[in-house]
Amino acid sequence: MTNARIVLLGTGTGLPDPDRAYTHLVWDGPGGPLLVDVGGESYRRLLAAGIDPQTLRGVILTHSHCDHINGLPALLFSLRLGGRSEPLPVYGLAPTLELARGYVLAAGLEEWADIAEWRPITAGDRLRLPDGLEVATALTAHSRPCIALRFTAPSLPAVCYSADTEPCPAVTELATGAHLLIHEATVAEPFAGHTTPRQAGAVAAAAGVRQLVLVHFSPRWTMPVEQALAEVAAGGFTGAAQVGHDLQSLPL
Repeated sequence: MTNARIVLLGTGTGLPDPDRAYTHLVWDGPGGPLLVDVGGESYRRLLAAGIDPQTLRGVILTHSHCDHINGLPALLFSLRLGGRSEPLPVYGLAPTLELARGYVLAAGLEEWADIAEWRPITAGDRLRLPDGLEVATALTAHSRPCIALRFTAPSLPAVCYSADTEPCPAVTELATGAHLLIHEATVAEPFAGHTTPRQAGAVAAAAGVRQLVLVHFSPRWTMPVEQALAEVAAGGFTGAAQVGHDLQSLPL
């Protein structure tokens, strides 16, 4: 597949900004499109990114906080309204899927939710998906069970997504040698379960990645973008760094 990419469908924190929706993204490459988390209006955002939501080949839920799963009932509803009958695999840790299924049940979708094919996974699993796509997982350090993801596919550079986490060895190990690290940077000062831009820079440096993109970030609640990039450098990262923005396409 040519023109493989990651699209950042949303890049904000649990408290959105006017131009930043909840953080979620899509792998648009071999084995995809594969949606990672479902933040509110994912169907429309996929359309805005030039991706037909009806072609989704799966969803991975990193954890059960509402800003990462609250759009799942609406996504299933829209897929069925658009004519989808093919099952949609939904991967996640068992407690994540349990809460997500509760959201869907509360939405009263009934048979409209039948396309969801719930597939529990364990942290450390490697999902072997079509077209040679492999997604490795690792448990992060967050207030709820949460998994980081590493995408590898033939002839493409590896990509790692931290999901929600404070700096932890498991995520650094998962990211080691990746070309691109998409890392959360929610807070200005160290805080349990989340990461500062400086800490994200230190993780990227330790993992030896070439490119760092910050997400789960707010110029209003975290810090200004220019300050965040200075903090990344202060953390020891000398590669290419940027703060991600909604609907940004990251070519692979």
